[in-house]
Amino acid sequence: MNASTTAARAPGFRYYDLLVGGMVAVLLCSNLIGPAKVCTFTLPLLGALTFGAGNLFFPISYIFDDVLTEVYGYSRARRAIWAGFGGLAFASVMTVVIIGMTPSPDEPFNQQLQPALEVVFGASWRIMLASMVAYWIGDFANSWVMAKMKLWTNGRWLWTRTIGSTIVGEGLDSITFYPIAFAGIWSGQTMLKVIAFNWSMKVLVEIVLTPVTYAVIGFLKRREGVDIYDEHTHFTPFSLRDEGEQRPLQP
Repeated sequence: MNASTTAARAPGFRYYDLLVGGMVAVLLCSNLIGPAKVCTFTLPLLGALTFGAGNLFFPISYIFDDVLTEVYGYSRARRAIWAGFGGLAFASVMTVVIIGMTPSPDEPFNQQLQPALEVVFGASWRIMLASMVAYWIGDFANSWVMAKMKLWTNGRWLWTRTIGSTIVGEGLDSITFYPIAFAGIWSGQTMLKVIAFNWSMKVLVEIVLTPVTYAVIGFLKRREGVDIYDEHTHFTPFSLRDEGEQRPLQP
């Protein structure tokens, strides 16, 4: 029996749809709410660190991606990535439409609400485009590296896959987002500093949360009772096919 037949006959997973919903929710919230606020933390030895609040939460979407790829395979993570991309695209269109609609002059509250909406959600088309393109490239790269490293390591050394895939995925995300969003606005030196800092910070969040990732993956594998290896998976991002070879979970 080949891998595609195995995948087609697989029973429904218990937690897959919940993880997809969680991943999309984190993605939307971190992109719509987080970027609007800049925070400063003062740390011993390092001093004051200034960063966008969304950078604390956006890496959680990559943890969801790691978990989905490790537990359910690249093809099912691919479906989740497309779901997130669709949600982000819809949210962007919805934001533009709602902000662009003429507020009713008969409602006094609109005089306060409309300027607030424009300030918080009125991102330029460049930032919206940058968010979608960077997310698409970064998440697919993250999932690809995660799945390939699982084959190369024969399922061992999970931490190398979670951290290694994040280094690649978040790196591509950062070097895609900032040039699209701010080229010609920021100086090249400023852009390089912001890319380096945000990349490092996102990877650090992944490293700190590695024990949590281990616990979640272990729980899900035990409850689902399978382990997925993408030996025969087509790694194109332009597919929604359900693939991935399922192996019984080793005790």
